[in-house]
Amino acid sequence: MPVFRRVGVPILAAAICCGAIPARAQTTSEKPEWCRQLPRPGYSKLQRIPIADTWFEVYKVAPGVYAIYEPHQFEETISYLILGNARALLFDTGMGIGDLKGLTSKLGNLPVIVLNSHTHNDHVGDNWQFDTVYGMDTDFTRQNAKGSKADAQAEIAPGEVCGALPAGFDPSTYATRPWRVTKWLHDGDSIDLGGRTMEVIATPGHTADSICLFDRANGLLFSGDTYYPGPIWLYRPETDLIAYGKSVRRLVILQPQVRLVLGAHNVPVAPPEVLGELAAAFEKVQAGQVQYKSAGEGKVSFQVGSIEFLMKPPTRVR
Repeated sequence: MPVFRRVGVPILAAAICCGAIPARAQTTSEKPEWCRQLPRPGYSKLQRIPIADTWFEVYKVAPGVYAIYEPHQFEETISYLILGNARALLFDTGMGIGDLKGLTSKLGNLPVIVLNSHTHNDHVGDNWQFDTVYGMDTDFTRQNAKGSKADAQAEIAPGEVCGALPAGFDPSTYATRPWRVTKWLHDGDSIDLGGRTMEVIATPGHTADSICLFDRANGLLFSGDTYYPGPIWLYRPETDLIAYGKSVRRLVILQPQVRLVLGAHNVPVAPPEVLGELAAAFEKVQAGQVQYKSAGEGKVSFQVGSIEFLMKPPTRVR
């Protein structure tokens, strides 16, 4: 189920998986409109780590935390490598277009545990490369672990890729490969990385298996697709708006303990105040206090301050 993160540009059709639009790789020298707006200003304030890989960019966003950004694909997905003393946790594995395992091996030599913020294809693309993959104990996770070629092909359709795909990448065989979950997790579980503990917070809504990770000792909240800077996508069939409202209200309780919010698209860091803004904005939408505008076929946009939601019309949630 391709979930296109089209931020700051007109929203285009996303029904490529169903055969309406042929999936062809975009490798021409002409840049798509969204690509011309990069780099995003927020990255100028972050410490960039030099790497040889041309598909990814890497930024150190906190002690022992690397944001792995994919700026050449429309999702602008961000995965996080979180280092402990004994183990590392890779929160999401991106598109599966670049060699993420090869990259992470150059950022540290610790054994890596993979955990996904949720199992949409743009977050699980390189799960198959890793031996240890934790997953939320949901039917949605189990279904997506089977992989999908259609979902992946939609991500390299015309206009989805900025510039050239990596050398050796074969667009015709590109697929989200199946992966095996080695341990099932539940809300409240914790992962000991050695000197660093990551808490699993179930935040269903965007999907049934959506989670946030909380590094309580360091005040770092990894928010996945529950929050990121840009329009938040809540119109897919698997989205549960009532569950999403409960999840964001749960996160706002943590705000006093949070120093940084680290989302899964566009720009990796946001201040903790966005949690309160997110909950208040969604509450206004739920209460019918916000006017919406059309955002393309089957979608409407609700804007409350800096927070924007893309949802299906009508959107009354009680």
